[in-house]
This record gives sequence, structure tokens and C-alpha cells, in this order.
Amino acid sequence: MTTADVASTPARSRTPAIYVAAVFASAGLVFLVEPMVAKLLLPLLGGSSAVWNTSLAFFQAALLGGYLYAHLLQKLPSLRRQTLIHITVLLAAALVLPLRVSGVLGDPATGHPALWLLGVLTLSIGAPFAALSATAPLLQAWRARTAEEGAGEPYALYAASNLGSLLALLAYPLLVEPLATLQAQRFGWSLGYGLFVILMAAMAAHVWRAQARRPLTDALKDLGPAEPAVPVTWKDRLAWLLLAAIPSSLMLGVTAHLATDVASAPFLWVVPLALYLITFIIAFQDRPVFTRTQVLVFQGAAVAAVAFNLPYHASGILMQIGLHLAAFFLTALMCHQALVARRPAASHLTEFYLWMSLGGVVGGAFNAFLAPVIFSTVLEYPMVLVASVFVRPWGEGPVKRWQWITLAAGIVAAHLAVLTFHVLWGHVDAQIVQLVEKLFLGLATLAVFLLRGRALLCAAMVIILALSANMVGDKAQVLHHWRSFFGVLRETKVTVPGLGGEVRMLAHGTTLHGAQAQDSRYRCRPLVYYAPETPIGQVFIQARKQKPAIDIGAVGLGTGSVAAYTRKADRLTFFEIDPLVVKISTNPANFSYTTECARGQVSYVLGDARLTLARQPPQAFDVLLIDAFSSDSVPAHLLTVEAIRGYLGHLKPGGVLILHLSNRNLELRGPAMAAAVAAGGVALLQRHIGAPMCDARTRWPDCAPNMFESSEDAVIVGRDKASLAAYAADSRWTPADPTRARPWTDNYTNLFGAMWARVAERLDTWFENTMDRLNAPKT
Repeated sequence: MTTADVASTPARSRTPAIYVAAVFASAGLVFLVEPMVAKLLLPLLGGSSAVWNTSLAFFQAALLGGYLYAHLLQKLPSLRRQTLIHITVLLAAALVLPLRVSGVLGDPATGHPALWLLGVLTLSIGAPFAALSATAPLLQAWRARTAEEGAGEPYALYAASNLGSLLALLAYPLLVEPLATLQAQRFGWSLGYGLFVILMAAMAAHVWRAQARRPLTDALKDLGPAEPAVPVTWKDRLAWLLLAAIPSSLMLGVTAHLATDVASAPFLWVVPLALYLITFIIAFQDRPVFTRTQVLVFQGAAVAAVAFNLPYHASGILMQIGLHLAAFFLTALMCHQALVARRPAASHLTEFYLWMSLGGVVGGAFNAFLAPVIFSTVLEYPMVLVASVFVRPWGEGPVKRWQWITLAAGIVAAHLAVLTFHVLWGHVDAQIVQLVEKLFLGLATLAVFLLRGRALLCAAMVIILALSANMVGDKAQVLHHWRSFFGVLRETKVTVPGLGGEVRMLAHGTTLHGAQAQDSRYRCRPLVYYAPETPIGQVFIQARKQKPAIDIGAVGLGTGSVAAYTRKADRLTFFEIDPLVVKISTNPANFSYTTECARGQVSYVLGDARLTLARQPPQAFDVLLIDAFSSDSVPAHLLTVEAIRGYLGHLKPGGVLILHLSNRNLELRGPAMAAAVAAGGVALLQRHIGAPMCDARTRWPDCAPNMFESSEDAVIVGRDKASLAAYAADSRWTPADPTRARPWTDNYTNLFGAMWARVAERLDTWFENTMDRLNAPKT
């Protein structure tokens, strides 16, 4: 019986609850373990989004292994033998439990961390993950072989699988991480795996009984020649692979694009993955929420809008996030609906899932391993988005005259936008120029939408629109792009008259990691977070007053601004996880803090700071700066009680630990102060507000040039009160309050709570400002 025959059958029996429960449970375990393992790996590779992308690529490969195993297993004629083998495999995979990170491969290599990460994941969770992944296609195949005539098609179980995945994915940051310690998570998941094996034993008994109850005629059909089904061609297999690869690549691509060029935010990776799962749920439903026709219309509009907005990084952040996520969701849904429309008869079910999984691996591997090597920016995202247009209908018959005219008009409009920029920019008011540019680009965008029924013409117009928009987009002067395993680095320049002209900046994604003026009068002055007026600058100035020679440790290199504080007798050691950052900051053609401005000895240690600092001798530093929290991929393991206790052990008598806690989306002061006190230290807090920027009516010191300094949150920690006596006498520093949050430990962190605390803080500020305006006397 083919899928089409099933679809036409009016009467359908319900799928037994045990099938739904088993599929739901296996999917939930799979998607609970993914973020759990990523958190276990955090102390070894930091919080880079590349760690998550590489982990996702591994999990897709493990999923492929599970689907291949399921495909081969279901070829056995005996269902009893299939179930027994699968339960045996589940039990054998449990030998690596309880869940933990394997130490067989040692510490990660700084040169090729991706290979190390893949190896560790394989040894730590590969077998249980692949065994769990095989469950969904196996159960669907078993259901197809044991179901009575008229039963619902087995593909519907795939929707239940993705629903379980979605709920588990959302539950981890919202419930599991805030409420359970890491040890409880590890043992809880391992216990859940054991219970699942018991559930599968019950599932096996159900399958045996269901097969025994089948009518003799049905049993004889299984022994005799199979019913004729539409044969699967290599064209079908290639289509399944490509239709699965495009959404998989886009999922990682849109995550990287948003984190690199729009806005980095905690848990941002959750949203694309959740949307990805939702598209599977919708596509595999018997009655989809959105029809294919509706999706094609909205996807055409979304892709056109993304091509228009791609280079406008400075426009509304929420609008951009919403637009890119909408385009990804609609494109993934379009591909998955096309995939479901091409699904074969149930007899080819596991082969279908095998090729679909291979497509996911191809898409994920392209983004995780190949793209960072061949592209210096996140170019893979717009490339695959353009490729997705070819999934759209190609149209029937010859191209109509109005379609050729629309294409020509769109090309002319795109070129006029570029011409407007080159002819008028610098001669006419910038806002007028941008308005005219966007008007012409808008006409080109309309052409993309009108051509949505002709995939080839539509794709050509999308490419032309994207290239034209890129030429006239945000006018940021980007000098260089670099890319490594840990992300995209960008060097830009801006003119600041108060600092003598050109100022160069280094950014990792959307997070600024330092700036340097090029004018000789200001070149060796630390800027932004490291300026003498900031808490970090205050500590270095005080330390220089107290000793003629100091030893400094700094976690996080950036542009190397801290080096400007060293004197000839001082020694400075930078601890940096990304070798590319060292290469950039030590090249005088980019930044010269470490080469021209440093007077003392400067050395570099590569690797995760928690591991590399542990190898340093005790009482090695007078000042130890931990500056790794300004990005939103926060290495939380550097802010735990155990970590701070280790830092204090590396301080000389009277030494000071600086925790730079400025962060746009996370309130880290509470956990940091609590952890510092719990580690046995004495802590002080300073919330520094930078001077307002100068304008035509104000001058220094009542104001400051752009980037002269910045607002900053910092906590300093000493081993005793005497170490912080000089700072305690300064009114800018206040005693730490360890009661504001639960201290983070190696066994417990709560990033969602830190994010919510930041949101609550902003709401309080907004409310206070609103009340002040309402209560202000009217003039």
C-alpha cells in the first residue's frame, strides 16, 4: 500500500499512545543532551558560537549514523529480531554513561579545536545519541508493518518527534539550567536514558503482540512479494538531500549572521533551532497550518526584503532580527514542504530519512567546517539564501513579456541606486542620498517579489539586488575582515576630531574589543573600557604607585590596550583563546599597543584561560584582569567560585583581581560579587558612568570625545581587606553585596536568570525615568 493509498482511505485508526510516547521521549532526550554537553564543554573551549555550530554539525552526523543503522536494521525480515537488536544497541551505548566529557584526548589543541571537539563528542555521547536518533524512523517503520489497514500514515509520527525536540530545547534554558546543578543534570539525563530503555522493552512487547494480531492475509503479504511501489530514483535521492541541506545550512548561517552583524544575545541560537523544528512539525502534519501556496508568497517577500536589508547593519535591531528569522523560517518551511511532497511510500521510509539526514549533515558541515576556511565573513548565509530561490516554482511555458520587462526594470533600478551613491555621496545631504538609494532599491525589491513564480529570474534579481544594496549600504569603513574557529573579527576606522582624527577599532561580531587613536598624541592612551578614568585604569594607576615593578596577567587580549600601562620593569602576560587575535593585535599595521606603547616585557599564552592560568605558579601576579565577559557568549566557567578561588591563589600578597563585567544583556555583578565572597575574597564594586560626548557647547573635562572612555561595571577582589585599602578609601568604590544572587559554581550557573535580571533592571530604569518626567514641573 502506497502513501497515496493511505491518504485516500477515509477511516483511520489512532496511532497507539506507546508509539507517540516513545518517539516523544527519544526526541526529548536528544535535544536535552545537546545543550547539556555544550555546557560540559564550556570550561575547555569557551563560549564561542562556533563551539555550538560545530557541536550541531556533530549531532547532525550522529543523527545520520542513527538513521543509517535504522535503515539497515529494518531490512531484517523479522520484527522480533529488529527489536531485540535495537534494545541491545541501546544497552551497549549506555556503557559510556553517566554523562560526562571524555578525557581520553586530553586538553583541546589551540590550532585545530574543531577536530578535538568532534573527537570528544564522539567518545562522550556519540553512541547514545545515535541510538536514540534511530528510534523515530525505526518506530515509524514498525508502525507501518504492524498497523491495520486504514491506519494513519507513519510519517505523522515525525511531527510528534519534532514536538518533543522543541519542548526539550526550550526547557533547558528556561527550567533545567536554572533549577538543577550540572551534576543533577548529568545523572538525571542518564536516568532518563535508562527509563527510555525500559520503555523500548515495552514497545518491543507491543510490536510483537500487534504483529501476532494481524490477519493471516496481511502476514502472508509480508512473506510474499511486496506490493508494487513507485521506485526511488537517484534524482529523488538528490532532491531529498538538497531540500534538507538548505534549511540546515541556513539555520547555522542565520545564527552566525545575527551574532556577527546584527546583535549578539544570549540564547540567540535557540530561536533558529526552535523555528527549524517547528517547520518540520508543520510540514509533516496531516493538515498543515500553512499551505504551500501561502508559504511561497510570503517566502518570496521575505527573501526580497532580506536582500534589500542585508548590508544595513545600523538599522533597527529588532526589525532586522525579525526579518532574518522570518525569511529563515519561511525558507525552511518551503523546503521541508517540498521534501514532504516528494516522500516515498512507507516501504522506503527509512531510506527517505537517511537521505534527509545526510542533507542535514552536508548543510551543517558546510557552515561549520568549510565556510570558516574559505570565507572571511559570514558569506555562506546569503549564498544559501539565494540557492533556496531555486526551490521555488520554475514556471511553465516561455517567459512572459511582462516578466522580462520587470527583470529589466529591476536591474535598472538597482544600478540607479549605485549610481546615486557614487555621484551624489559627499555632495548632497546624506539623508537625501540614502532616501533616493532606498527608493531605487525598493523598486528592485518589488521586482524580486513579482518574479517569484520564475525561480531563475527571481534568483538573478535577488543577486543583483543584494550586490547593489551592499555597494550603497552602511558606510562603515571596514579595513579588514578575519575569520577563525572562534568567529569573525573586523577592523574598522572612524574619524574622531577630539582624538586627532582616525581611530581604529577591533570588533568580534557586534562586541567592541578595543580601539586605538592613530594620532601620535593619543596613540598610546588606552581608550574605551581601559581608559585611565575607568575602574580598570584606576587599578593599574594605583598599582604603579604602590610598586616600582609589577607583574600583570590579563585574560582577553583584544587590541592589547592594557600593554600601554606597563613600565620597563613591569611584566605582562596575556591569556587568549584565539590565536588570530594575537596575530592581529601584535601587527603594528593594525594596532601598536603591544609593540610601540608597551615598555615592559609582554608574553602570550594560548588556550582557555581557566586551564592555562591553572598552570601558572602560585602568587604570580600583582594585578590579574579577567576581561572575557563583554561578549554575550559568556564563558561562565570563568566566573564561578572555584575559578575565583584559583585566581586569588595566583595573586601576590596585596594583589588585586579585576573582573570586568560590562555586558549589554546579562547582569553579572550579582553572581560575581556572590562568587567572590564565597571564594573567600574581599570585594568592591564600581559602576562607572563615562563622561558625556562633547558637542559645540561643551568641552573637556565636562565632556569627552567619542571613545575617550566608556561606562563600565567592575568588581575588584583581594585576599584580605588590606589589599583593597586604597580603593576602599575612594568613594567611587562601594562594598560588594553578596546577597543579590546565588553564587555560580562549576556545578551551577544561571545565564537565563542573569538575562532576566538585566531586563528587570532596564524596566526599573525606564519606569523611574518615566515617573521623573511625569512629576517634573511644567514650564
